[in-house]
Amino acid sequence: MKALVVYESMFGNTQQIAQAVAAGLGKHVEVEVTEVGLAPDEISAELDLLVVGAPTHAFGMSRASTRADAVKQAPGGTIVSTGRGVREWLEAVHPGGVGTMVAAFDTRVRAPLPGSAAHKVAKALQRLSFPEVSDPETFWVKDSTGPLKDGELERAERWGADLGLLVNSR
Repeated sequence: MKALVVYESMFGNTQQIAQAVAAGLGKHVEVEVTEVGLAPDEISAELDLLVVGAPTHAFGMSRASTRADAVKQAPGGTIVSTGRGVREWLEAVHPGGVGTMVAAFDTRVRAPLPGSAAHKVAKALQRLSFPEVSDPETFWVKDSTGPLKDGELERAERWGADLGLLVNSR
């Protein structure tokens, strides 16, 4: 069984969650983690699970304008994902076959504001006819630039392990 975790990250929080999810998945399946700018546009038919993660920006997935705002907020103006975001990648991606299951996650600040990048990612993956293996998951940051709330890395690893078990049971 093979899994790929694709992530977009501005301040490193989503990257950390992606790596923790991959650590959990790695207990049950072979897994690779890649930043969205390096992610393949063609999803191999040999891939059993695709996990996609992104930070929530302006109630959903980032756009060029929200990424530019993130650069202004970043210490030293340095962000992790400097090229295309998950939104643009999803517009370019092609399923390589049927059966690759998917799951989506996001990072966001707990606030009374609506919106979730994970829900938008999940809908985009459904439009591409990928079957969902799990509901979208949110991991919490303390502030817009982070850090992650206590316990979120451990929760992400458990979620990844649960995804690995689900994939192996199908």
